Amino acid sequence: MKIAFFSTKPYDKVFFERENEIYGFQFNFYETHLGPHIVNAIEDEDVVCVFVNDKLNRQVIEILAHKGIKLIALRCAGFNNVDLEAAKEFGIQVCRVPAYSPEAVAEHTMAMLLTLNRKTHKAYNRVREQNFALNGLLGFNIHQKKIGVIGTGKIGKAFIRIALGFGAKVIAYDLYPDQDLIIAGVQYTSLDQLFKDSDIISLHCPLTPDNHYLINKESLAKMKDGVTIINTSRGNLIHTSDAISALKTRKIALLGIDVYEQEEKLFFKDLSTAIIEDDTIQLLMSFPNVLVTAHQAFFTTEALTQISQRTLKSIADILSTGTTDNEVIL
Repeated sequence: MKIAFFSTKPYDKVFFERENEIYGFQFNFYETHLGPHIVNAIEDEDVVCVFVNDKLNRQVIEILAHKGIKLIALRCAGFNNVDLEAAKEFGIQVCRVPAYSPEAVAEHTMAMLLTLNRKTHKAYNRVREQNFALNGLLGFNIHQKKIGVIGTGKIGKAFIRIALGFGAKVIAYDLYPDQDLIIAGVQYTSLDQLFKDSDIISLHCPLTPDNHYLINKESLAKMKDGVTIINTSRGNLIHTSDAISALKTRKIALLGIDVYEQEEKLFFKDLSTAIIEDDTIQLLMSFPNVLVTAHQAFFTTEALTQISQRTLKSIADILSTGTTDNEVIL
């Protein structure tokens, strides 16, 4: 079994090669993302393994099929970047990693919230310059604040457990309420009510056609003045231009994003010596009350271990039985 990996970094090689001692697959690693520009370079491989910013549209999938690819293995949970209808039409199976250390993303979400609120990133820089003044570092207690969580799957549930540990009041919205969370004191409510009542909103839902640009000028208008918004889920849940307008009017007091709707041109790359032509992200990062991290919420030893283990097991399962529990079926 030959597997072509795309959007790979040195850490991907380390974790996948370690787990591959069990299977003995043959790996080819490509640093570039998978798209029309590179798909023709694939030769004599059976599987492509891709990540969040690879683009598997109909054109790419058709070429993959003609080259004999039988499986697309996503080493992530989301699959909105794959044309599932085209994959089905051309007989290519798709699998993913539906859950990998949800605590990794949940803990990073809380880290972003605490950093923005208590301004530890600014305090760190001040003290290094021997500035020990506290002016401009004022925060607020998370205790007793009302946190609205949109999406209570594994990651949302892990974040809620952390928030409850801080003594926050948690309200939630999900199409499928979790009974364990209800028992723990979480109140499920409508999306509109969550927008109206929350001091802090944290996004933990997959991207679907129904929630594309969930955070926009209409939903922002329903929120409290000075709301805090954290997004460690999918970039296209937030209409960035509307968020910038809300930052200017102080509707949004604090914004933390680990994902960005145009991130495929930026994230996972060292652009420290390049001129970034994306004026929107440049403007966003110029706000002192905005924190941007480069899709690193998943980036823990535990998560990378689980991603490599489950991806390779899914490939092995499909090879031996024709299916896997982690198959994405249209």
